[in-house]
Amino acid sequence: MKIRFTIGRRIGFGFAIFILLTVVAFVLTVYTLNDSKRRTETVVGQVAPSVAELKELNLLLQRSHTDISKWYYNKSFNDVVFRDELRAIIRTEYPKKKATLIEFSKLWSKEEKDQLVELFDTISHLFTVYQEDIIDQLNTPEAYDDPNIYLLARLPYEDSEVDIKVIYKNLNELIDLKQRVAEDETNSMFSSINFLKTFVIWLGITLVIGGILIGIFTTRSITRPIQVLKKMLLSMGLGILPKERVSASRDEIGEMGNALNDLIRSMQHTTDFAKETGAGNFDASYTPLSKDDSLGHALLKMRDDLAENERVLEQKVIERTEEVVRQKSEIENKNEELEILYKQVTDSIHYAKRIQDAILPTNNAVKQMLKDAFILFKPKDIVSGDFYWIEKKKDLVYFAAVDCTGHGVPGAFMSLVGHNILKDIINNTTATKPAEILDRLREGVVSTLRVDDTGKQAKDGMDMTLCAINYKTMELQYAAAFNPLYIIRNGELMLHAANKFPIGSFVGEKTNFDNHVIPLLKGDQIFIFSDGYADQFGGPSGKKFMVGNFRKLLLQIAELDSETQKQKLDETLLTWQGGQEQVDDVLVIGVKV
Repeated sequence: MKIRFTIGRRIGFGFAIFILLTVVAFVLTVYTLNDSKRRTETVVGQVAPSVAELKELNLLLQRSHTDISKWYYNKSFNDVVFRDELRAIIRTEYPKKKATLIEFSKLWSKEEKDQLVELFDTISHLFTVYQEDIIDQLNTPEAYDDPNIYLLARLPYEDSEVDIKVIYKNLNELIDLKQRVAEDETNSMFSSINFLKTFVIWLGITLVIGGILIGIFTTRSITRPIQVLKKMLLSMGLGILPKERVSASRDEIGEMGNALNDLIRSMQHTTDFAKETGAGNFDASYTPLSKDDSLGHALLKMRDDLAENERVLEQKVIERTEEVVRQKSEIENKNEELEILYKQVTDSIHYAKRIQDAILPTNNAVKQMLKDAFILFKPKDIVSGDFYWIEKKKDLVYFAAVDCTGHGVPGAFMSLVGHNILKDIINNTTATKPAEILDRLREGVVSTLRVDDTGKQAKDGMDMTLCAINYKTMELQYAAAFNPLYIIRNGELMLHAANKFPIGSFVGEKTNFDNHVIPLLKGDQIFIFSDGYADQFGGPSGKKFMVGNFRKLLLQIAELDSETQKQKLDETLLTWQGGQEQVDDVLVIGVKV
């Protein structure tokens, strides 16, 4: 019986090898790290401190030897520092150092302990000699002067020199021994670490090579067949039946390949039948794969239904064709009527524009009445709801920027109403002040449009700024409804506010317009305008130009001549507008004094 080496077994075998090698590396690493930790603790916690304490004991002996020499040769009792230090060494420092080394020596070897005991015995004997033969004998100035005491004290001291040399020799040997132990422990620790490093390197190489081999094995036995299956399925997903087939193998991929091969053969048979049916061959033969082949039986039913539908559709096509021909004829007739109507309406609006243009002052009239001025006038549609008005009465030159409700044809009608009333006021009344003219204009608009002061019957009207300039007295009068007046003088823009109610009906207590008088200086630049310029959408973000930017632009061009000012305003607006539609009529009037 052949063993079925499935995909799961292949992947499991590969992972088992990796897991085994990983476990081995983990166990060895943990063991090495623990051993290194133990050795490090031995060196750091016991050997190194022991060596340090032994070296401090060596220094303590050297200090005691120095102090005993001073004691013997220095007869003065004024300097008692070395005498106190020697007593502290014998009574305090040495016992503490001895206790510390005894505690550390608990973990030493027997040989090291014996050497330490022998060393302590020698040192204790030495300090006893110091005490009895030197310190106790030479304890007063008179003792130094007594030859019998001084000579007796000297002989033991000279004998003790031999003890000191032996002590230093034994002590240095013990220090060297402990240092060798520390070096041995350290070398052993590094040896373990180096072994672990070598093992990890070889293990990494083994894992890389093993991974490559497993990858090659997986690619050849799993990935490559799956790629073939994927390619075939993607082709089928696009409606293309693949020509290649999956070779059989004793695993799940082989079973899927066999099933896919059978599916492709079935789909090819079904496709051929569908092509025959689609071509109108409703007599093509087709046998379902089994009684449970729902797709096959559905195709047979579809063939019969298509045959019947084709007969019905042929009749409907004939009927619909006749209907379409009839409707096409009607649409063509309607289009001809609409074209005629559109041309009539357009011609009427163009004629209305000629009428509107006729009421506007000509360029020659503007130049005669205003010495240095420009008018930027850009209607949104063919006709405009904005209009400008210029007239002269005695020494006063009147000029106004008017923004009527709406734009296009409705705004144009309002502009005709406003123009005619203004002309009647100038020619047939005694009103000369701009505020008086606006009051009479408001009464005329309300009367003409037949609205009451509640504003419920109509909301038509206009916003405007009306100026009257006297070039002889260099004085400017103005009155304004909503739209303000700008004067630029010496590089500074001065805003002169307007009344916050329109020319027309409004809700609230009736109020007359304010008349303002402004002395002018040579070089002053006057600007009046409608809101169309500042409200134009455009720029990188498709936002409004805004009043602030409009004021900055006026400041930038104020020193230019009038024609250049008009050109800069027009170019800036077109650049800002870009591909956006013009949203309102645009009117800007500039007058330089």
